[in-house]
Amino acid sequence: QVQLVESGGGLVQPGGSLRLSCAASRIIFSIYTMGWYRQAPGKQRELVAGIVSAGSTNYADSVKGRFTISRDNAKNTVYLQMNSLKPEDTAVYYCNAYWSGIHDFWGQGTQVTVSS
Repeated sequence: QVQLVESGGGLVQPGGSLRLSCAASRIIFSIYTMGWYRQAPGKQRELVAGIVSAGSTNYADSVKGRFTISRDNAKNTVYLQMNSLKPEDTAVYYCNAYWSGIHDFWGQGTQVTVSS
């Protein structure tokens, strides 16, 4: 059974930083497109950042210049470095692994709260 386990969420003040991690197991991690999504209360889940197997990345406009997605294929782990956090970044953050149209897996989510 595929597992994606997120960690690193928590409470941080505006302007602070957090680093999320997502460790994958039971998949050929290096071939998967990995993504971070988030869902705030009352809102739809949205893509925050993605990274394909070759390393190219894409970001939501709202996080460009503040967030950085990266992957370590040797550790089967994808990261999301979040800097200059804002209250509107508050959400549950989910890790996603996607390949070939039919392989689509989600983690359980980790809460990020940005508040003073």
